[in-house]
Amino acid sequence: MYKDKITIGLMPTRRPVFKIETAREEYDVIIPLIRRQLPDYVSFVDVEDICDQGMGAFPDDIPRVVEKFKAAKVDALFFPFCDFGCEEVVVGVAKQFKLPTLIWGTRDKISTFEKRQKETQCGLFAATKVLLNYGVTFSYIWNCEGDSPDFVKGFDKFVRVAFILKSLRNANIAEIGDRPKDFYSVIHNQQLLIEKLNITVKPIGLDAVRNRTFEILEKKESVLTEYVKDFKTRIDCSGTEDDYVRKVCAATLAIEELMKFHKCQGGAFDCNGVRLALDLNGSACTIQGELSDRGFPTACETDVWGAISMLICTAASMGKDTEFLADWTFRHPGNDNAELIWHGGPFAWSLAAGKKRPTFHKNFRGLYEAWWELKQGDITMVRMDELHGEYYMFIGEGKTTTGPETTGTWVWLEVDNWKNWEETLMFGPFIHHVAGVYGKYADVITEAVRYLGVHVITPETPHPKSL
Repeated sequence: MYKDKITIGLMPTRRPVFKIETAREEYDVIIPLIRRQLPDYVSFVDVEDICDQGMGAFPDDIPRVVEKFKAAKVDALFFPFCDFGCEEVVVGVAKQFKLPTLIWGTRDKISTFEKRQKETQCGLFAATKVLLNYGVTFSYIWNCEGDSPDFVKGFDKFVRVAFILKSLRNANIAEIGDRPKDFYSVIHNQQLLIEKLNITVKPIGLDAVRNRTFEILEKKESVLTEYVKDFKTRIDCSGTEDDYVRKVCAATLAIEELMKFHKCQGGAFDCNGVRLALDLNGSACTIQGELSDRGFPTACETDVWGAISMLICTAASMGKDTEFLADWTFRHPGNDNAELIWHGGPFAWSLAAGKKRPTFHKNFRGLYEAWWELKQGDITMVRMDELHGEYYMFIGEGKTTTGPETTGTWVWLEVDNWKNWEETLMFGPFIHHVAGVYGKYADVITEAVRYLGVHVITPETPHPKSL
């Protein structure tokens, strides 16, 4: 599961022309409120030791703040305005980082001319214009109090955005095996990924997977014994050959090791190639579900964009639930707005509904395959892809519903208007693969990819049919 944390560079700002006592009074109110937010996921690096009263206000503050934030390797920037603020200092710091940047300030308490002492909102308008002038992408929480639900919600959204961008920054995606020859739909441009997103695809050969898997099996390492024992307590393996279970567990450990060695955060593998390389008498997809639950999402059929979409889902939820990669499969027989979300066994055990114990059955090819329905709940569906050098992101929210049981791992998804979804997906540039995660994260993901210059396409907006 996801266990990361982000570091936020926190530079409150004030304007020297206003009373410093007033700004400090505001500082003393809002900073404790800020520090209280999401302590399990966020750490702050402040400027209390390098700026007068802990607030950036003078041009000389800029190099000191930049040096401290770079030394701390911050993942995001936050500029709370304690009065009108100093846009010169804010942009002077922000422009030297390509990081998610949050702008916010509270409402002024007194609005008469004689008593007006902060003019925070006025300064926010000024600063955001200057940030735009310098090409700094920023996020914003509207002019509200620090203890208000709006601030709590807005800060939570920003943290999730920062997690997404951190997960993609300098990411390595393992490409395990070759692209299946018939799957032209998963072709991707590795050079463009490096140039535009700084994401690197690292090939891992099937021989490396086979060698390490069989080494683990032959040595009968204690970690494998414990893993097999745990696996059998979670999943009914009574109708499954023990050789298959042991190979699935050993391969999971082997691929996890290889991904760690190559510093890969996600992966995409040739499912059938892995199965043949390991002499499995069942689907290799079970390995993928296990890897997802262990914090290493892998996409089917060497779908690198599927893996990237899975990383985005994981980061958006901050590990609340494991992500999955599914096929858009077919329409519900009795519900025009429902679709089968399915694949041949790669959905994580942790997502199973719990109505029945997860188990294995033989599929139409006579191979063991994981069989379980996913739990009910809200789901966000995501697909990032490319066309003609441009990147596109499909984002939609729905909820699960009931329907006929089927094979493999699956759940029925109900949406407001499936016809709109289908048309949006058909005109793409998307394929039959889609990543999913439980929860409602469309606004978070939309905000995150804005920083990346990705075109967002949703079922609710008219589709540009001539991409």
